[in-house]
Amino acid sequence: MEYKTEQEKFWAGEFGNSYIERNEDKSDLIAKQIMFSRMIQRAPKIESVVELGCNIGLNLKALEMINSNFSLAGYEINKKAISKAKKLKVGKIFEQSVITQVISPVKYDLSFTCGLLIHIDPNELGIAYDNLYNLSKKYILISESYNPIPIMVNYRGNVGKYFKRDFAGELIDRFDLKIIDYGFFYHRDNYFSFGDTNWFLLEK
Repeated sequence: MEYKTEQEKFWAGEFGNSYIERNEDKSDLIAKQIMFSRMIQRAPKIESVVELGCNIGLNLKALEMINSNFSLAGYEINKKAISKAKKLKVGKIFEQSVITQVISPVKYDLSFTCGLLIHIDPNELGIAYDNLYNLSKKYILISESYNPIPIMVNYRGNVGKYFKRDFAGELIDRFDLKIIDYGFFYHRDNYFSFGDTNWFLLEK
């Protein structure tokens, strides 16, 4: 696969592999299950879900724990993560960068990202937004670090790999979406010690 940005190469390569090793603790699944239950509680009658940037599939596994009848799918760039995600057997896993156009005959009730948009080259966010929108029948969920204005954050000593902004606001303006619900997970919460993140449930 050819990559057009440094961020893609970063996550497809050794740093992405190291990230897997730091974040594959399945003891987090209960917390993720509670987290997703809270985020999708106002999105009734969901039957199918797709994640952009699914990594090793733990978010998809948490969704399966919520409802074993969910039809699940994920897109991921890192080959090692894809291999691990497929072993979970929670859904269809596709190898593709989310900043290339996703052509899919299937649309899902809910499309979502969780800690993905913050790592995308800001100049390429439009394509990721389009993929989120085009893959969704009705709902879009994002769980990302928020800042009212775009800023770059040093990420484990790396520059140009972590960006905060109002992702939800940009999605709303781009596609005229409706806010259904939103919230915040605090890193000192005993359940959700994944880092501070804002989430937004949007409707087409």
